[in-house]
Amino acid sequence: MIEPTNQDLPPPTRERLTAFRKNLKHDLPASLVVFLVAVPLSIGIAFASGAPIAAGLVAAVVGGVVAGLLGGSPLQVSGPAAGLTVIVAESIDRFGWTTTCAITVLAGLLQVLLGLSRIARAALAISPAIVHGMLAGIGLTIVLAQLHVVLGGATQTSPVDNLLELPWQVIHAQGGATAVGLLTIALLILWGRLPAAARLVPGPLAAVLGVTVLTVVTGMSLERVDLPDNLLHIGFVPAMPDGDWAAFTVAVVTIALVASVESLLSSVAVDKLHNGPRANLNRELVGQGAANIASGALGGLPVTGVIVRSSTNVASGARTRVSAVLHGIWIMLFVVLLAGVLRAIPLAVLAGLLVYVGAKLVDLNHLRTVRRHGDLLVYLVTLLGVLGLDLMSGVLLGVGVAALLTLRRLLWAGIRVERDGEGWRILVEGALAALSIPRLVAVLGTIPRGATVTLELAVDYLDHAAFDTLSTWQQAHESGGGTVVVEEFGHPWFARGKAGTPTVDKGAARRAMPRWYAPWAWQRGPAVVPAQRSAPPSVVLGTAEYERHVARLLLPTLSQLADVHAPSTLFLTCGDARIVPNVITTSGPGELFTVRNIGNLVPADADGSVAAAVEFAVGTLGVREIAVCGHSSCGAMKALVSGPPAGAPALRSWLRHASPSLERSRTRPQLTVGGQVPAAEWDRLALHNVLAQLDRLRAHPAVATALTRGELRLIGMYFDVAAARVYLHDPVAGEFLPASVHSGRLVE
Repeated sequence: MIEPTNQDLPPPTRERLTAFRKNLKHDLPASLVVFLVAVPLSIGIAFASGAPIAAGLVAAVVGGVVAGLLGGSPLQVSGPAAGLTVIVAESIDRFGWTTTCAITVLAGLLQVLLGLSRIARAALAISPAIVHGMLAGIGLTIVLAQLHVVLGGATQTSPVDNLLELPWQVIHAQGGATAVGLLTIALLILWGRLPAAARLVPGPLAAVLGVTVLTVVTGMSLERVDLPDNLLHIGFVPAMPDGDWAAFTVAVVTIALVASVESLLSSVAVDKLHNGPRANLNRELVGQGAANIASGALGGLPVTGVIVRSSTNVASGARTRVSAVLHGIWIMLFVVLLAGVLRAIPLAVLAGLLVYVGAKLVDLNHLRTVRRHGDLLVYLVTLLGVLGLDLMSGVLLGVGVAALLTLRRLLWAGIRVERDGEGWRILVEGALAALSIPRLVAVLGTIPRGATVTLELAVDYLDHAAFDTLSTWQQAHESGGGTVVVEEFGHPWFARGKAGTPTVDKGAARRAMPRWYAPWAWQRGPAVVPAQRSAPPSVVLGTAEYERHVARLLLPTLSQLADVHAPSTLFLTCGDARIVPNVITTSGPGELFTVRNIGNLVPADADGSVAAAVEFAVGTLGVREIAVCGHSSCGAMKALVSGPPAGAPALRSWLRHASPSLERSRTRPQLTVGGQVPAAEWDRLALHNVLAQLDRLRAHPAVATALTRGELRLIGMYFDVAAARVYLHDPVAGEFLPASVHSGRLVE
């Protein structure tokens, strides 16, 4: 019989097999490291939950194999998590273990339904402050409970009781258990400071194994882990409760939601640790649900994605989901072959491990991040709610506080007043609503009677109360001899303020572009484009607005460019006021070396300003490209077609440099823009003018040298003002194509 070889397999199968073998050399060692981390943590979490110790190991096996195979985050490792300890403990205390297993099964089913509904990303809308506050509350709950075990006592019914009873427990600590627990905690703290070679053994494994061996060798009499003779024998099926269905339903929803949020946040965090495939969050939710269904049915704890195991997996070099699956298999083999070893572990050792794990849930880095974002109150309310009430109440309190803070931020305006020459300027930013009326009235009250006031409104929303307040004040101030000039940026809520008529419907207002993008003079008031000349002087008001709003934003960039001038492009275009080079090229300070003149012309004389600019840009600045940009409705092109206006000898003299463009348009085939020949003769001429100026540039010595060396490229551009579209000349097709679909053949 001839054995098949790789060459006998179909190409796709052969490629998958080759990839599997290549990745296995990374996944195998990573799975062993994660296995060593997972075993003591799984046992400890089961102990803290009040569940059978075997339940933690069952959840670890199922989480590794089922969630590993079906989940959408390839490098995430799942298992029992400390974040669910309090919820599971409350469930066991209220319903018993078999009903808690039924809760886990139904929670998993709910997770599967949520995943199939493709709403997994909605979980990410929960404020990180709530999540971290919840985890910190759970961590402190674990610490307060397990400290009693470390000290040789028994845990109380609530975190508050554990805290109140702790001084008495310290006074009456039992020597053996206390010494063992504290030694475990000390080893875990010190392990991270050891040399890298020592830290190849995971800290939890080293602490549990080392202290356990010490207690066995010294013959210490301590309470140890109690396991059934056959860990694989379940001996029960999940049972529904006899009553109290409302609490049962709440428990199912709570475990499903908390496990889902923790798993999804862990998936997102794991994605940041590697460069491989990104997580499919909906599939991950389905995989987590399937794992919980299996774990509950087999007598295991609820399963979630665990960031500690997952980060260990990535750091150990895992490449695929095979690592997570293998780690589950190693745990199962350990349970079958070495279950007797677990019976030697003292409970005080597990309690010490849990104190360390619980303390790690109170992450100071997360606390600092939350404080920087202004969400410290949400974090503290959630944490204290979990400690003082219960987990779900704490989370709901956190959600409520977060909603109130969000509402305040949305409806709280920035209001300030400052001197503006001889007058005053009132600046209002944000959303001006009823919550801000007291401060608004206070500011308005500081304006002297009869003063000239500029009311600058950059508001996202203006409610009825705020509108009435401003309208009443404006009428009163002007009736007292004062002047109020209203400047609105964005939607003109107060454009008809004196008339008492708000512009609420955005469809009834002229659509204005955001000021950061289009800070144009005619956007300051209600004037439309044709009435630009009636707008206030743009330079005076514009520079004042720049100083107030823009300078501080540009300062970090311009301060770095103060001694650096290295633009990448020489941009030659017309002086027409409708052409804004940085807007149509999406560029900023330091990127374009811009030369503008009437008709974007390149004179043939070698000592003119254009020739000097080209020489400086190419020879000194080393620009890598030169773009010549013409445009529609160009006044220079119209003057070439119809003749320059009377009394403009300088313009007539300048336009002689465009003679080659006229000749080219008469002797060459017509050019197209987006497949169409422009209707206006001057627009057709503008296209030929761009190419004629490119020919002139090629004759410039500095340009010719750079082109020969391959250090420069020339680009022909055309801007259709009416359509607000940019077209690039394609020398192969011989036409101007839209920049958005250009083939990339830019070099002339």
